[in-house]
Amino acid sequence: MAEKEKASVVSSTRTLADLAMASAAAAVVPQELPEPQRDAQGRSYATGKRKNAVARVWIKPGTGKMTINGRDQQVYFARPVLRMLLRQPFVVANRADQFDVWCTVTGGGLSGQAGAVRHGVSKALTYYEPELRPVLKAGGFLTRDSRVVERKKYGRAKARRSFQFSKR
Repeated sequence: MAEKEKASVVSSTRTLADLAMASAAAAVVPQELPEPQRDAQGRSYATGKRKNAVARVWIKPGTGKMTINGRDQQVYFARPVLRMLLRQPFVVANRADQFDVWCTVTGGGLSGQAGAVRHGVSKALTYYEPELRPVLKAGGFLTRDSRVVERKKYGRAKARRSFQFSKR
């Protein structure tokens, strides 16, 4: 009985090894990358969203200057945490201070706007250099964070909170 179990374990490990070899062979085959999407000025454009904020982002090769709604990033996003969010896609892709970013962002608060700009920058980087997509995808920068504030319902104090109960 033990010999049959050993045989089945060995056969299953062989199939797992075969699967590993097949996936490794598939990984070696180069994938066709899409063409970079750039306009006449050499910029790539993408739209980023987070909560109720929408950011329109253009990137082009440069010195790392970031302009948001006509203002410098230090002025618009005064909190260091928000500026760190904006730099994350460049740091992960090893492209720090290689691109200039110009964007307009509307809606939401500062935190949502920073998330929208980060999402837009990540998408624009993949349009400019398609080979960066796996790195940014693994970091979770290309996924749109779809969490939004739940709407208020009638007969409720807020979205889910009931009015205070009064016995008398």
